[in-house]
Amino acid sequence: MKLATLRLPGRTTAARIDGDQAVEVGAPDVGALLADPGWRELAAAADGPRHPLSTADLAPVVPRPGKIICVGLNYRNHILEMGRELPQYPTLFAKFTEALIGPYDDIALPAVSESIDWEAELAVVIGAAARNVSPEQATASIAGYSVLNDVTARDYQTRTLQWLQGKTFESSTPFGPFLVTPDELEGVTRTMQCEVDGEVVQETDTADLVFGPAELISYVSEIITLRPGDVIATGTPGGVGHARKPPRYLADGSKVVTRIAGLGELVNVARRNA
Repeated sequence: MKLATLRLPGRTTAARIDGDQAVEVGAPDVGALLADPGWRELAAAADGPRHPLSTADLAPVVPRPGKIICVGLNYRNHILEMGRELPQYPTLFAKFTEALIGPYDDIALPAVSESIDWEAELAVVIGAAARNVSPEQATASIAGYSVLNDVTARDYQTRTLQWLQGKTFESSTPFGPFLVTPDELEGVTRTMQCEVDGEVVQETDTADLVFGPAELISYVSEIITLRPGDVIATGTPGGVGHARKPPRYLADGSKVVTRIAGLGELVNVARRNA
């Protein structure tokens, strides 16, 4: 099953994607839908108003997650390009909901930074509460997967040892287009790509992750309860602009396409704030 959050006049709605149609499922967004323990059955049985997917205005698939937990240095090839050693534990930081934009919205380039970088990522969306779960138990907490680009202000990120300030600029992080449930992905190789102005700058298989989704859920659940609608951004592979020589960053008008096989793609244009 694929789910999305649609923007409609005066409201938003969660929708099930049936081919080229988005079918309203009776919840204001996918996050609100996941809060219902019977969300799978509700979404599967829904037969609400239908909207053409080709003209749908999609919001971030979960517009207001309770938590957005991000993982740094989690792809072997990216760790090596940054000159670091493989970590013993996940490197965690947070992002706030104001950073999220829809899958086709403009990325806001802040006036205070000239070092905005791309970071294609697999996002894991939580569908059931998880606290102190093992990796084997953690899979039951996964509602599905989505695509996210952790657009980063490198100059702000490197001002201090703490990364938060470079990671959560407002209206910077595209997320969507869909939540795809795990059963839809059986047998699918999750190849991830990021293109900037038509050039493939990142390409990898998500099998290169150091800590996979179940391990991350287990680890985070030792610290805090994960709840339906929470998001874990699992990290980016090699190919970021900051690691290039010379470094390369997004400019006004840069087109960024982020895709993962089986999950869809984000298409966003970077626009400089006044």
